[in-house]
Amino acid sequence: MSAPPDLPPSSAPLTERQIVELLATARQRLFAEVGKVVVGQLHVIDEMLIALLSGGHCLITGAPGLAKTLLVKTVADVCHLSFQRIQFTPDLMPSDITGTEILEDSPDGRKLVFSRGPVFANMILADEINRTPPKTQAALLEAMQEHQVTVNGKTMHLPEPFFVLATQNPIEQEGTYPLPEAQLDRFMLNIVIDYLSEDDEVTVVTRTTSGKGEPVQHLFTGEQLLAFQQVVRKVPIADDIARYAVRLSAASRPGRDGVPYFINQWVSWGAGTRASQNLVLGAKTRCLLHNRTHVTADDIRAMALPVLRHRILVNYKAEAEGITVEKVIAKLLETVKG
Repeated sequence: MSAPPDLPPSSAPLTERQIVELLATARQRLFAEVGKVVVGQLHVIDEMLIALLSGGHCLITGAPGLAKTLLVKTVADVCHLSFQRIQFTPDLMPSDITGTEILEDSPDGRKLVFSRGPVFANMILADEINRTPPKTQAALLEAMQEHQVTVNGKTMHLPEPFFVLATQNPIEQEGTYPLPEAQLDRFMLNIVIDYLSEDDEVTVVTRTTSGKGEPVQHLFTGEQLLAFQQVVRKVPIADDIARYAVRLSAASRPGRDGVPYFINQWVSWGAGTRASQNLVLGAKTRCLLHNRTHVTADDIRAMALPVLRHRILVNYKAEAEGITVEKVIAKLLETVKG
């Protein structure tokens, strides 16, 4: 196997050919660097990379102690991005995220100066986002959608690239404020992180109790990530593949003509147009990471679970029958042919 191409200096613009070559090796290189700190969880790293290269935000769902925070911080280090962690609590205020104006002494007397909040970073870890009230959750909405914040009528742009990775604990639901569907839809992917295998857990225990780990190397810069995102959007996609993504999302909407029978039985709300867009965008990124320049139906199917998982709402009948949203998506993939 040939060695991966070296990155040119950050001041030198990348050509599209160089970007495609780098993306073809980016996946394995990221696995290698993040693997110095985080053991296993390759599918989580893979899906997180797809979101970053697509310019999307991630919702990470997993039990405590599965290295969610460590994983996000390590990816930020490898990508050479500024990183801020915000611990969401019931008493957190919107100004604690966006920042606020404070009185500051100056030679000309006291004046109001804006003190920037932690949202002014390339990568934000919104830890346990469902533990804070909706008013504070909504403070992230403008930042996620518009990449800007508005305080006292003044609009300030956030640094680019800008990513929000929010975590949720699926176990403890007392005292939480579930994210509304409109806000969930802002996240490109919902990534589920599970317990490690026995061998991987042994590796973690041995590594973390024997000394300091190996430092990671920077693989990319923020400017290069922005260039990657532009090239991803230029990847061509056949009309029938794009139509397959749209039909997959549309088939999840109950009460419409032609939807599968089990959707009307088990689903109370289906995926919207943003799901179709993210299926296509994620599939474009995935094909480049797998050293291909054309999108296939397999790319769409591979993105279905993380894209649709938080956009399909099952009803009480499904819950009573033990039908999860993952089972609904699996049945959709069997029913809707590409």
